[in-house]
Amino acid sequence: MTSARPRVGHIQFLNCLPLYWGLVRSGALLDVELFKDTPDRLNDRLVSGELDLGPISLVQYLRHADDLLLLPDLAVGSDGPVLSVNLVSQRPLAELDGRRVALGSTSRTSVLLARMWLEDVHGVRPSYFGCPPDLTTMLLEADAAVLIGDAALRATYDAPRRGLAVHDLGAVWKSWTGLPMVFAVWAVRREYAEREPGLVKDVHDAFVRSRDEALAHVDEVAERAARWEAFDSATLATYFRTLDFSLGAAQVAGLAEFARRAAAVGAVPGPVAASFAEV
Repeated sequence: MTSARPRVGHIQFLNCLPLYWGLVRSGALLDVELFKDTPDRLNDRLVSGELDLGPISLVQYLRHADDLLLLPDLAVGSDGPVLSVNLVSQRPLAELDGRRVALGSTSRTSVLLARMWLEDVHGVRPSYFGCPPDLTTMLLEADAAVLIGDAALRATYDAPRRGLAVHDLGAVWKSWTGLPMVFAVWAVRREYAEREPGLVKDVHDAFVRSRDEALAHVDEVAERAARWEAFDSATLATYFRTLDFSLGAAQVAGLAEFARRAAAVGAVPGPVAASFAEV
């Protein structure tokens, strides 16, 4: 009996485009059943078993590590600025205690990072609430906003021209800990990896090849993407080169440090030792 195609998640943000670009060129997309959605919905689908493998926020991986295995050398993060995960504020951070901070998504990792940093470094505990990721609307109701993805990338360039302070949370983490920041990982459900190790290896290999192919042709990827995105090719090329799509020893150390700090504030069950699928 032929195995069904793996059910794979795809985040509909520009930061994941290089990981999927090569899949289109190689035809590997024909070998998977691809589900495009927002990060929070993909998190839930992977955790519930509706997906077999795909991207998941670091916090959600840490909360469900017993059921998931990491795919080696695949992640979305940064070793310094990330450009698309930020806290935008219209007043000094030291004045945010008790003030409203809008959360433009349910990205649990970015929100937790912002909360831990504001409390530990700046000694403030704002009041958080969720709302659609439109910066103008958010700042009509709040003193600061946490944004991720394409909306955050726009804010990186637009907000300073409006007199707003932009705090890049990738740079914040690097300055705070000296380590790279991992925002999302690629994981496979443990039982699926045990049942279909060959398919897991095939999908992993396809993603690694896709990532490497895209990074070898960043200018071409950016030029093509600029045809339908609200950013020019130079901005996109800079962005793609800024992102870190690897998960090596330094990134795993950053992951472990985030897990330790998250456990210390009760956000995850406890420090998690990363477990990888055999590919």
